[in-house]
Amino acid sequence: MRILLAGFQHETNTFATNPADMAAFEHGGGFPGLCRGAAVVQAMVPGVNIPAAGFLTAARAAGAEVDPILWGAACPSGPVTRATYQAITDEIVAGIAARLPADAVYLDLHGAMVAEHLPDGEGALIERVRDLVGPDMPLVVSLDLHANVTERMVMASDALVAFRTYPHVDMALTGERAFALVAARIARGRPFARAMAQVPYMVPICWQSTMNEPAAGLYGALEQVEAATGVTSLSWAMGFPAADFDECGQLIWAYADDAVTAEAAVAALMDQVVAAEPAFTGALLAPDQAVAEALRLNAEGLKPVVIADAQDNPGAGGSSDTTGLLAALVAADVPDAALGVLWDPAAVAAAHAAGEGAQIALSLGGHSGVVGDQPFEGTFTVEKVSDGRLYTRGPYYGTREMQLGDAACLRIGGVRIVVATEKAQMADREMFRFAGITPEDTAILVVKSAIHFRADFAPIAARILTAVAPGAMMMRATDWSWQHLRDDLRLMPGGPTAAEHRAAQSENA
Repeated sequence: MRILLAGFQHETNTFATNPADMAAFEHGGGFPGLCRGAAVVQAMVPGVNIPAAGFLTAARAAGAEVDPILWGAACPSGPVTRATYQAITDEIVAGIAARLPADAVYLDLHGAMVAEHLPDGEGALIERVRDLVGPDMPLVVSLDLHANVTERMVMASDALVAFRTYPHVDMALTGERAFALVAARIARGRPFARAMAQVPYMVPICWQSTMNEPAAGLYGALEQVEAATGVTSLSWAMGFPAADFDECGQLIWAYADDAVTAEAAVAALMDQVVAAEPAFTGALLAPDQAVAEALRLNAEGLKPVVIADAQDNPGAGGSSDTTGLLAALVAADVPDAALGVLWDPAAVAAAHAAGEGAQIALSLGGHSGVVGDQPFEGTFTVEKVSDGRLYTRGPYYGTREMQLGDAACLRIGGVRIVVATEKAQMADREMFRFAGITPEDTAILVVKSAIHFRADFAPIAARILTAVAPGAMMMRATDWSWQHLRDDLRLMPGGPTAAEHRAAQSENA
């Protein structure tokens, strides 16, 4: 069995203004930078929580040969630039063409990529690969739980398989599932029957965690339905609710020996997902409310309290430099708090120039033009400077090296801030420790993340709060102006449809 492998991942927030260019993919945004050939295998060592790594592990165990072309990811942001999308997809397609014949093609994609010139980045790539290899070669794709899966993606591939956890601790496991689908498709000798259906509502990412209900129970139900119906594979992608195109949203899909079985599995899971709609909710706190509640919990002896700066999550297109929660911490004279990771290359350079122990006046963060945000003016003590190199150990990133560029730990009053020159979602405790902060011993932790931090921080958190400070990733989709969503899609659980929202905005204009 000889399989060609390529990976190209980006989660696109079409409301964010910072595009993803080639430099963003070369850095990787917390994941390995753009790599090719043998370097892909070197980056995907066991223990790395990436689908391609799991696929390679399973392939080796089965004695299959995998020929990697390239793998690249970038920190979520605004759309991928046209030139970057074209260059990387051209290289993937040319690499496949040069390596044929083969038994199958595996693509490690995200599923929510929008390029400047087209809304369905993955659908266009999968279709190009299908046109190249023909209708008979197995083509299997792994996807993020936040994929906005389109009909084009389903129809051009033999199988799509999505993560089942958020935080995404099963990324490598999903790669193993993808290999099993490749093997099953080769053994079958013909395409699977397939079925799919769109879920009628969107869910804010802050309520999608599979560590909590209702998502935990629904993904348990998915596995039960998959086993009970005998389908080859059943997937449910909860979608990335920040992409303004007509197929944004949740999708359930299945593969089986016959269409009736696939359709029955999709319908059985759909019934439960629709019934759970009212349960996708929770408390969203303004910055001052979140800090006040954290201090109240501290007074009761509950530490650490973790506050998610959910709307400035760089893992969902946030700029990672807004200062709403920093200002709230300082205003409340919090005696023991840490915030990270805040992106401000100029502040880091000033801290390195001044040296550890120095006091420097800064306009920290707030430079991305986010509505309602501004730099935080203050005098900070430089507690630590660093080259930003660290090794993650938590369940989300897995065990591997991360490079945040030059970094510093700044302190103002009782608040310490991890500042870096590169963006990465705060989802591993080592991202505090490398800067001299012990998260387990800190009373309040503010993390620029929505859900992924839970994988490593939930075991130490006395309580987790979700805040809505200024940022590019709204926790209420009704806070955006949408142009292209399908009319009948509800923007929030129990909320207005896209058509109703557009009508209301027109009336208020």
